[in-house]
Amino acid sequence: MPEADAGKEAKRFYEDVPMENRGFFLKGASSLDWGMKNRLSRIFNPDTGRTVMLAIDHGYFQGPTTGLERIDLNIVPLMPYADAIMLTRGILRTTVPPWLTKPIVMRCSGGPSILKELSDEHLAVDIEDAIRMNVAAITLQVFIGGEFESRSVHNMTRLVDMGMRYGIPVMAVTAVGKEMVRDARYFRLACRMCAELGVHFLKTYYVEDGFETVAASCPVPIVMAGGKKIPELDALTMAYKAVQEGASGVDMGRNIFQSDAPKAMMQAVRKVVHENVKPAEAYELYEDIKSKGQDND
Repeated sequence: MPEADAGKEAKRFYEDVPMENRGFFLKGASSLDWGMKNRLSRIFNPDTGRTVMLAIDHGYFQGPTTGLERIDLNIVPLMPYADAIMLTRGILRTTVPPWLTKPIVMRCSGGPSILKELSDEHLAVDIEDAIRMNVAAITLQVFIGGEFESRSVHNMTRLVDMGMRYGIPVMAVTAVGKEMVRDARYFRLACRMCAELGVHFLKTYYVEDGFETVAASCPVPIVMAGGKKIPELDALTMAYKAVQEGASGVDMGRNIFQSDAPKAMMQAVRKVVHENVKPAEAYELYEDIKSKGQDND
């Protein structure tokens, strides 16, 4: 996906110069209202400025994804290890214990299944329902370059307007179609568009070449999407690289709940994100917890 000025070779992203936060620990949030900042402070750890989110919303278009067949049995026990949970209102109401105090990032878009064109989404949750469920943030897919790009962008701006009205932050998820190239140029375009149009933080994918420019050119926090299941050490390495190159945390799903030891993996990811532990050391922790059988406690 080329940028409009792709012909210009020299661009300056100042990757080594952090954006000034002006009185609040998250970039781009200094002028937000108290309620917004309070909700963001529940999602992002104020001590580290980072978050480890657990994404379990895959069923809204995939059905019972492997590892999410029984959320009450397999996923609820993982929730205490996460900083925030990303899910749908159906799972929140039917399956999540109301005494869970973890902040909820609730999906508000939907429509097509994996059998159809995924970019053909609409807003699927009313803001009043989000308020009733006391969520910390609301989120949706944005399909930059997709068949229904304009609709998804309009969905986003409507959700931002509603979130601003009631003090609820909005996270955009940069969806990537099958025909699109996953490179830094595309993610710079997608993330910057979403930020320019008002979202408060973003979920996007990691790329080996140029991810630091994606983070540097986006004026709001970026959370790395976990993507498909890969070996545990590779997932920990990807998370480490992402936060070292400017991400404000990770939102992992399949690399957690499809792991052989999900609780151990959650704890290893937390070490990488919040304590800057190197991937090899975090993997040793994963193996140690796994070998002691603590994942089944």
